[in-house]
Amino acid sequence: MSNRRLTSILKFSLLSLMLAFTTNVFADPVKAAWVYVGPIGDMGWTWQHHQGLLYAKENMGDDLEVTYVESVPEGADAERVITSLALKNDIVFTTSFGYMNPTIKVAARFPDVKFEHNTGYMLADNVSNYGARFYENRHIIGKIAGHMTESNIIGYVASYPIPEVIRGINSAFLAARSVNPDVQFKIVWAYTWFDPGKEADAANALIAQGADVLMQHTDSTAIMTIAEEKGIYAFGQASDMSAFGPNAHLTSIIDVWGPYYLRRITDVKNGTWESESTFGGVEEGMLVLSSMSDVLSDEIKLEAQMTLLDLEFGDVDPFTGPINKQDGSPWLAEGETPPMFPDIITMDFYVEGIDSKYPN
Repeated sequence: MSNRRLTSILKFSLLSLMLAFTTNVFADPVKAAWVYVGPIGDMGWTWQHHQGLLYAKENMGDDLEVTYVESVPEGADAERVITSLALKNDIVFTTSFGYMNPTIKVAARFPDVKFEHNTGYMLADNVSNYGARFYENRHIIGKIAGHMTESNIIGYVASYPIPEVIRGINSAFLAARSVNPDVQFKIVWAYTWFDPGKEADAANALIAQGADVLMQHTDSTAIMTIAEEKGIYAFGQASDMSAFGPNAHLTSIIDVWGPYYLRRITDVKNGTWESESTFGGVEEGMLVLSSMSDVLSDEIKLEAQMTLLDLEFGDVDPFTGPINKQDGSPWLAEGETPPMFPDIITMDFYVEGIDSKYPN
């Protein structure tokens, strides 16, 4: 056999092996896993992330295998669970702020696995972060609450004093004050994401202080249920909670994760995944509002819808000066808006007018 013929056979064999290997890589389904801070049945934050999982699975079919673990505490258990998932998956989504450090730590040990952390800010070569500008929709519900309160006291059940939650409180308060200068905010910190008992206790404590409209940045439907029982109003968080308070429910902030999950998993399958930061909002379709209650006047509904459009087209910023910090020191001058980093991403202060003590 000639050297030329032998060389051709070897090249053909090598090319065949390469094509077979490539075909196998792209033919295999992507294995994706999610770490949830609460149960799927919370009907709020975790339930909505799970809808995103289902959306990705529906669109990718046999090209995607999914795994998820519910109710994982934000601590040592998180690192253990993330590690176990990294051993068996191509991409791991960790869906709570407190998973940030464990995600970064585990990712360093698994450089070939992709990681996506929700609501955090750290990056690595194989770690992306993603979140939403939840404060945009809180700007809308703040205006609605300012119109609807008769006691001028709005109650706010908060989870943890992290920037995401502080931003929401400030945004809702400023919006409420813009339509009702007499509004006061009463804030109770539950120091949990999901604990229906604690959330219900917080709601009752706020009602005892005179609140007739409730907001929340926690995950269960307990606050909506209490509002329904007490004959006051409330807003749903992360998903449509109208079924749990048909008379109390004014509207809900709905988080939309499905298209993001589909895009990032597709990037893994196509070999185009890169580390990035995503901070979407109304404009990007990551946040929507549920239908609004019929108890709202046409004028209130129209204002809410117009504000939603302004946010969608980038014509309004919930943080537009003049705004002072709680201690009276200037933050934003007339017409000024804040930079995303550090002001928005690391927000750690109340704005002027909120009389609750800032939490440690």
